[in-house]
Amino acid sequence: MKPLYGPEFGSYAREDVTWLLKDLSSVRLEAPTEEREAAIQAGRAHYAESLPVEYQPSPAYQRLFHEALDTSAERLAYAVGLITEMILAERGSGAVLVSLARAGTPVGVLARRWARFAHGLDLPHYAVSIVRGRGIDAVALRYLAAHHDPSAVMFVDGWTGKGAITRELAAALDEHADATGERFAPDLAVLADPGRCTNLYGTRDDFLIPSACLNSTVSGLVSRTVLNDRLIGPGDFHGAKFYAELAPDDVSGRFLDAVCARFPDVAERVAKDLPALRASDRAPDWSGWEAVRRVGAEHGVDDLNLIKPGVGETTRVLLRRVPWKILARADAGPDLTHIRLLAAEREVPVIDVDPVALPYACVGLIHPRFARGAAQ
Repeated sequence: MKPLYGPEFGSYAREDVTWLLKDLSSVRLEAPTEEREAAIQAGRAHYAESLPVEYQPSPAYQRLFHEALDTSAERLAYAVGLITEMILAERGSGAVLVSLARAGTPVGVLARRWARFAHGLDLPHYAVSIVRGRGIDAVALRYLAAHHDPSAVMFVDGWTGKGAITRELAAALDEHADATGERFAPDLAVLADPGRCTNLYGTRDDFLIPSACLNSTVSGLVSRTVLNDRLIGPGDFHGAKFYAELAPDDVSGRFLDAVCARFPDVAERVAKDLPALRASDRAPDWSGWEAVRRVGAEHGVDDLNLIKPGVGETTRVLLRRVPWKILARADAGPDLTHIRLLAAEREVPVIDVDPVALPYACVGLIHPRFARGAAQ
């Protein structure tokens, strides 16, 4: 298959990202949220076989996004700088960025721009699909191996939740190596690692990354990825849609520009703090996973896939799943303003919990009404 590029696919510039995806823009894949949730929980469908209806933000929510971006741009720029420098330290100036679409893609674009800003480097950046329970796109991996040394590849994502994708990536790359002999390292670089499941991160704080606030309109107008046997053949990349009709509401460029504008302000601090971060004990302890297990036990949810920890994952629950309730640290403050607004719009209760009991700023629980063994 041939890669896709903007502006024919997505709103990012051609040089920002190479999409290793199949264009499914003409296919109707969206399903009503409740209907889709019922099929997923009943085992009749996998979440990646269809798409949620794209959330159309209210004017109040749009204002919140812009306020959050203005407030967090410098913090984001600092995290981007740290993680890009760590990628370069691990892979050298020949690093190949491979973001996990879709949440990883804006971060990959920002890392590429930092490398150019700070070092004059022009790093290749690809976006590929990974699907929980199905693995990473093997066709995309074969494409990467044919064009680059696998040892130069660094996988990039936005944040970690409980670490499910981190585990999925490692297992899928082992399987790919066994099948092909092509060995990609399972290193995953993220802006935020509140799940404490990777050693390459800009911060382990669970804070609001504005690109988590919206769906395609902050991710190049590209849908989440699709793996559906009716549409994706053995030689195809995983698929996605380009929502060109949402262009009037696209803030993908605004997000990138706001963060990149703060690169000069944080460059000196990044250089100063990087040695200490690299020398620190960054070994994953998977404490986030244990916290999720405790939440499941306390709330009668046996299926941990229905528990989504962290600001980014909780936002996803509210935007595209059927939320049951939200647990929020009482001291989380402005990072949860958009969570509370979305919860109010969807009439979902927000339960304030003791900060000592929750290592994440918040946790979103998907409604377990269709899951056996869950409290109703």
